[in-house]
Amino acid sequence: MEPDFSPLDEFLGDDFDGYLISADGSDSNQLYLSGFDAPDAYTTLYTPEGTHLLVSALEYGRAKKESRADTVSRLSEYDYVDKYTEYGPLVGKAKVLAEFLADHDASTLAVPADFPVGTADALRDEGVAVEAESDDVLLTIRAVKSDDEIEYIHDAQDANEASMAAAEALIRAADVADDGTLVYEGEPLTSERVKEEIEITLLRHGCALDETIVAGGADAADPHNRGSGPLSANEAIIIDIFPRDKATKYNGDMTRTFVKGEPTEKIREWFDLTEDAFHAALDAVEPGATGEDVHNAVCDVYEAAGENTLRADQSAETGFIHSTGHGVGLDVHELPRISRSGEELKPGHVITIEPGLYDPDVGGVRIEDMVVVTEDGYENLTDYPVELVVD
Repeated sequence: MEPDFSPLDEFLGDDFDGYLISADGSDSNQLYLSGFDAPDAYTTLYTPEGTHLLVSALEYGRAKKESRADTVSRLSEYDYVDKYTEYGPLVGKAKVLAEFLADHDASTLAVPADFPVGTADALRDEGVAVEAESDDVLLTIRAVKSDDEIEYIHDAQDANEASMAAAEALIRAADVADDGTLVYEGEPLTSERVKEEIEITLLRHGCALDETIVAGGADAADPHNRGSGPLSANEAIIIDIFPRDKATKYNGDMTRTFVKGEPTEKIREWFDLTEDAFHAALDAVEPGATGEDVHNAVCDVYEAAGENTLRADQSAETGFIHSTGHGVGLDVHELPRISRSGEELKPGHVITIEPGLYDPDVGGVRIEDMVVVTEDGYENLTDYPVELVVD
């Protein structure tokens, strides 16, 4: 199913002939707009009449087969090497782009806010009007997922669940040394060893990730601490996994908190309270609600129990010190925001719900599922138990 780019047509209106991106396939807007992934930078021009790619000879054949573009052109068609040699890389590329744009009647362009400044200035010198947009138009379009995209994200989450099960099994199989350290097969069980198990499992399911979080004890009090060193019994271990499917490029995201042994009274209290906040947030998810509404539902639960939140105290360093969630798609963090500035939720939005509490003197607790907003509420794309104690 092709994306619906009609909002981009409306954005362009009478002010712009087209929308231009110059980036490689790791740029999610480029990947989404072109339907093509390449490791080197290439150019995508979107106009209401069609989508046009300008690529190197190396990528020409693959771009013709794999992209959603109406036309694919090669740099050599515009004498790129000669222009590069005569004018240098920046001006030479701008002259090539100007000819390519002229072929598609595009002389006034909107570009992403992070479009290369040097390229924009060089294009202006060639008589092309270039204006950086600030409406996040492609991010907004990308936020509403098609059925195919939802299935891709669900597949990534299935792989995520397999890797979480592998991590939990490793913790369950560990013994407890006299000093409280977890031991697996005669060696201390470390964050690094658990991450290795997660990554291997994800690879077997066609996914990969750059980093993951396995943070125990005081490390878990910092929401983005990746964790390191030996893990211990009776302490909370936060595992947050956010893999990307290697074929589709769509992400999953899930967090669970485990304790091997007996959790402290405070950790048990925090876990139960966070589970209450988690369900309150889910109850608030429906089309027409805002990300702020969902975030407020979490804050209400925490504040009623006497816990600190950033809503109550913007300088808070302990308690609930982050937003409730975020959109997930080609990027693991994208629109909509599930926070104090959260947008209206629409069917097709895929979002995380991830309340948590943190204090270096206690550790941390976080629970995270990923759901899709539907016409009458939500569907949970996560099917993994929420249980604290690992026996």
